[in-house]
Amino acid sequence: MNVHMRADVVCWRIPPIKTKRFVAQWAVKPDAVTTMSPAGCPHVNGFKVDNWKQNLRVIYQCFVWSGSAETRKRKAKSCICHMCGAHLNRLHSCLYCVFFACFAKKHIHEHAKSKRHNLAIDLLYGGIYCFMCQDYIYDKEMEQIAKEEQRKAWKMQGTATLNNAPSIGEKYSTWEPTKRELELLRHNPKRRRITSNCTIGLRGLINLGNTCFMNCIVQALTHTPLLRDFFLSDRHKCEMQSNSCLVCEMSQLFQEFYSGHRSPHIPFRLLHLVWTHARHLAGYEQQDAHEFLIAALDVLHRHCKDDNGKKANNPNHCNCIIDQIFTGGLQSDVTCQACHGVSTTIDPFWDISLDLPGSSTPFWPLSPGGDGSALNGESHTTGATTLTDCLRRFTRPEHLGSSAKIKCSGCHSYQESTKQLTMKKLPIVACFHLKRFEHSAKLRRKITTYVSFPLELDMTPFMASSKESRMNGQYQQTVDPFNNDNKYSLFAVVNHQGTLESGHYTTFIRQHKDQWFKCDDAIITKASIKDVLDSEGYLLFYHKQFLEYE
Repeated sequence: MNVHMRADVVCWRIPPIKTKRFVAQWAVKPDAVTTMSPAGCPHVNGFKVDNWKQNLRVIYQCFVWSGSAETRKRKAKSCICHMCGAHLNRLHSCLYCVFFACFAKKHIHEHAKSKRHNLAIDLLYGGIYCFMCQDYIYDKEMEQIAKEEQRKAWKMQGTATLNNAPSIGEKYSTWEPTKRELELLRHNPKRRRITSNCTIGLRGLINLGNTCFMNCIVQALTHTPLLRDFFLSDRHKCEMQSNSCLVCEMSQLFQEFYSGHRSPHIPFRLLHLVWTHARHLAGYEQQDAHEFLIAALDVLHRHCKDDNGKKANNPNHCNCIIDQIFTGGLQSDVTCQACHGVSTTIDPFWDISLDLPGSSTPFWPLSPGGDGSALNGESHTTGATTLTDCLRRFTRPEHLGSSAKIKCSGCHSYQESTKQLTMKKLPIVACFHLKRFEHSAKLRRKITTYVSFPLELDMTPFMASSKESRMNGQYQQTVDPFNNDNKYSLFAVVNHQGTLESGHYTTFIRQHKDQWFKCDDAIITKASIKDVLDSEGYLLFYHKQFLEYE
């Protein structure tokens, strides 16, 4: 079992606590007008009565920006959907009665329709949504209140940092256009729109001499939604003295990819920085794409800085963008066979390496059925091994044997034991490495076993929280259609063609919801979903669904 570990990460979660609904002191004045006038939304006038400014400030202070530790705790406890109890799915609050509900599942829409409450506020970004206009609206007075409360919250968080207290939030000032920029916007009214057939973000990469292993990983990273959003919003604040920062180069690379240029990009500077910081990858020999991925994430992690200004190699905590997106928590339970005492450890990981049938590792084959395959839309009718099979193999109990006895804290003696791995915390982006290259003293070969993998993946059966419902290696599946916390969508697949000695890497990437493209160094061609799912698969990249990056 191969997992790439990093320093320990502590995770906590506040259990949902139902709170009383807050009722504001105003009435709704329905307006028959449903179109947005040039002056703005006409329906805000029904909200602007009595002490509306103070009420709006309270909502921003308590449930949106939450500058103090007390308000953050209150928000974590009370901001759940009053219909389904979910914390996520773009929670909005009704401005008239402070009713919390999901936007994604349209629970807030149902409330607005039944109560005729036309305005709601996004609890993450603070935007005001009008259900009559069916859009987010701009109101000068409301925007001013939002900015004032946001600045107050940032100031409180900054004070907490100075006092060595925990601080959260991104301390970046909002963009305010200058007079010159306003003039340019007026003289250039045309705007670039993203359409369903848009090719912005698609760009080939020149092979600089056996560098397809690097090109395929760059394509996967540049199409990772949250990583793309981070770099395109200019969030990296570099403090390195030399020009050797890999994060700065990645930022420039994202700008190149999404500039709209169609000619292939030449990543010579990226290659030079990789050689500088990961010397084992230097040279023009063919390298392993998985090894390059781990090395790239490691260098990016070390060159990032967290929100508190501490170096990212802090062994106890890191809030860099790499850890936020790629780091998960793997739980290892070692059970003593004598007293049945359990020793549990949780280690961070960036990817999961999965053994394949045909390798020299034991425990194959696995019996199909009742394993989560049906949950993930996979089938054994063709006899093919599925990604779920590999995950079952990874998370099933393993007897360590008499040659690997451990000292039990309960028995105070060395005893045989079993070890089982489960997912304690899932990353935003889950990367699965199918171990196709086998190296041993007697054998060096590539395993070409076909593995079926789904477009949509539910990791619930492999969570530590699901362990109690796991009996004799089988899973009792309870499908919750409203819980998307553990559900993923495929967005990139790295493939290797050829043998262990000579081969070539390509990547399938997902550009829009149902549009896939094949990246073969400098050549980009359109691909079908069948092309993707029929491919051999070496590295599989999945993104959490609830972030709604579509």
